Amino acid sequence: MEKNVGFFEKVFRLKDHGTNVKTEFLAGLTTFMTMAYILIVNPLTLSAAGLDMGKVFTATAVSSLVATLVMGLLANLPFALAPGMGLNAFFAYTVVLGMGKSPEFALTAVFLEGIVFILLSFFNVREAIINSIPLNIKKAISVGIGLFIAFIGLVNAGIVVQGGAILSLGDITSGTALLALIGLVIAGILLAYNVKGALFIAIIVTTIIGYPMGITTLPGQIISKPAAPYFFDFAWSEILSLDMFVVLFTFLFVDIFDTVGTLLGVSTKAGMLDEKGEVPKAKQALLADAIGTTFGAILGTSTVTTYVESASGVSEGGRTGLTAITTALFFGVALLFSPLFIMIPGAATAPVLILVGLFMMSPVTEINFHDFTEAIPAFLTIVMMPLAYSISDGIVFGVISYVFLKLASKKFKDVTPLTFVLAILFILKFIFL
Repeated sequence: MEKNVGFFEKVFRLKDHGTNVKTEFLAGLTTFMTMAYILIVNPLTLSAAGLDMGKVFTATAVSSLVATLVMGLLANLPFALAPGMGLNAFFAYTVVLGMGKSPEFALTAVFLEGIVFILLSFFNVREAIINSIPLNIKKAISVGIGLFIAFIGLVNAGIVVQGGAILSLGDITSGTALLALIGLVIAGILLAYNVKGALFIAIIVTTIIGYPMGITTLPGQIISKPAAPYFFDFAWSEILSLDMFVVLFTFLFVDIFDTVGTLLGVSTKAGMLDEKGEVPKAKQALLADAIGTTFGAILGTSTVTTYVESASGVSEGGRTGLTAITTALFFGVALLFSPLFIMIPGAATAPVLILVGLFMMSPVTEINFHDFTEAIPAFLTIVMMPLAYSISDGIVFGVISYVFLKLASKKFKDVTPLTFVLAILFILKFIFL
């Protein structure tokens, strides 16, 4: 045991970070519990795009395991990674169902994003992309995706249905809608009491409640060999199209800001920022994200990103890569229990979608609503995502309106050359596609 502790100390420098093996293990378990819902939600979300749930479950677990291992070993940071919420919704509901593209097209875009992200991580040019998007639109994108995800959850549960002028309230007194509302109450209570793994526990409890309601179907077995994932299931015919550019840019853009925002936020909470106020080994952390995305696309899942739920493990004292390694190992164990995850009904995961939407709303308080050249683009970014049922359209409306309003108001210095170029490309998309 002492040899093992010595090994961990040597690799992760536990004493230097004021932690120990027990603390790191419990922190890693806590992180896994808070984000394990992705093993349920991601296969369900991508199955809407025509992908096989069993294959996607395996791809989700393996890509999360690999990316989190890289984070722990390469960056020595207590952050976990998995296919991102919002990005999987963009994959399924915008690219495949909205644009009419094949799942192979979307996987190709994710794969290319991962390759580009690897290059950006090596050559440090991601700042140019980050700086090309106005600050208020960056914040609005998180809010818009939150509303988009919540809307998907409400629709999937049957709480909101087609009717009336456009939408109306569904029958919430029975069936999946009632079960989803029960799950929402359970999750809300658990969150109010700061229960670790609240979302995961709510899914499990709601699934159990769904059995006597006739919604949950028990599996024939609990432990099984995981399904073989997809493997290099790509489509290269549209690789040079404008649609591919827009989809690729959206994946890349959201992933960059998701990851950078999470790294900064959680590192600040943990007191891990260096004397310059920067995340230690940020380059390696971003590389872990890029490797996870590339590997995940090869296996058949959407973009892998750093999870804000890592903050739960940090709150439990996790400070090094050993926390991430522990979380990765639990993703490996989960591979053997795929029947338990796959049996969970959509009504049990809908509350998670709705509440994840809530979590993504917080940047709205930081948006400048006093300057209308800032407020209007941010507002259009937010509302167009759920109303047009498209994350990319929200970004397009936001960028175009920003450039027009700034130029019309003679605030030329606010528009960078790259922002102007993006606006032109988005306008051309509307004209020719």
